Amino acid sequence: MTQTFYGQINPPARLLMGPGPVNAHPRVLRAMAADMLGQFDPEMTGYMNQTMDLYRQVFMTANRWTFLVDGTARAGIEAALVSLVEPGMKLLVVRAGRFGLLLSEIAARIGAEIVTLDIPWGEVATPEQIEDAIITHRPHVLACIHGDTSTTMAQPLDGVGALCRKYDVLSYVDATATLGGMAVATDRWGVDVVSGGLQKCMGGPPGSAPITVSDRAAAHIFSRRHVEAGIRGSDTTDGARARIPSNYLDLAMIMDYWSEKRLNHHTEATSMLYAAREAARIMVEEGLENRFARHASASRAMCAGLRAMGLELFGSDAHRMTNVTGVYIPASVDGERVRGRMREDFEIEIGTAFGPLQGKVWRIGAMGYNAEKSKVLLTLGALEAVLRQEGHAFTAGAGVDAALAAYSA
Repeated sequence: MTQTFYGQINPPARLLMGPGPVNAHPRVLRAMAADMLGQFDPEMTGYMNQTMDLYRQVFMTANRWTFLVDGTARAGIEAALVSLVEPGMKLLVVRAGRFGLLLSEIAARIGAEIVTLDIPWGEVATPEQIEDAIITHRPHVLACIHGDTSTTMAQPLDGVGALCRKYDVLSYVDATATLGGMAVATDRWGVDVVSGGLQKCMGGPPGSAPITVSDRAAAHIFSRRHVEAGIRGSDTTDGARARIPSNYLDLAMIMDYWSEKRLNHHTEATSMLYAAREAARIMVEEGLENRFARHASASRAMCAGLRAMGLELFGSDAHRMTNVTGVYIPASVDGERVRGRMREDFEIEIGTAFGPLQGKVWRIGAMGYNAEKSKVLLTLGALEAVLRQEGHAFTAGAGVDAALAAYSA
């Protein structure tokens, strides 16, 4: 058999200005280089406790159950749904983009009875629509996306938790795309479970999913606890609820692991814990309001620059996410060719789109470590150069000038 020897990994120094992942903060990468510790070493469990405290601040919550699920953001989503939703249980999904559809797809695998509130892409659900859907369907659980990067819109969530509690509905929010860049106001919203990821506004690598769980949701999840034979007792459940069908994503077992009990469940992804801890440390050090303001400023500048190039933005300004912007591809240019030239000539990546927006919209991000003035201006300057060479007519320098003006305003 012929052996092939591959060289050392040496990826290009590419500026990732798409919908995520984005470039990780150098401090996060340095933290990941720290050495391993035993899973129950006091230093390790101390880092776990610190990480829980830091993410309470990030999630803007007092929830005791605030911790990490090992895996990309998708692992956090699946852990939340598989632990909240039993087979046959009715789940109401607010769907206004690709990731709302994803919630339905995951829930179908669980065996949930799925009902939906479908909103056109580019729009958001009103509180009245959400309440009407709850009254109509009487679900056990409501699930929605805070910021859907497929549409670049952010769903307002003030009052949603109160609505769910009024009708005795548990609530889940996927905040993967907004955590660290927009206020994920868990306690103010009153929602029960929120999960996120590191690879977008948190400025880390994919591979860890921060999550926070209310006491109300924790009681429901623990009522489905699986007791491992020979480790926790007999192979039964506490109470009459259906056992959580996943072992790895069983939040009851993961919470036992993160609690004072330290019941073994898995080997913690140590380097990813270091990354998640450092990403949260950076955010808390910057200050949440400063962090949100930095993302909002980058968004205003990006929007101003794109419009100054004669480009039309997708969706409404009222509900636009502050970390990723959708922009219609001009009819006069080949969208994929522009993306290719941005990458090949300038080492800058911008995103394509999904579903009904595929081939119609670019998604340009400015989040986490990349929500910086210099990186916004570099991206706009490169896009200007490529668009002019591709035949899209506008005043040279207009995009960068408009962004600079927005930053100065």
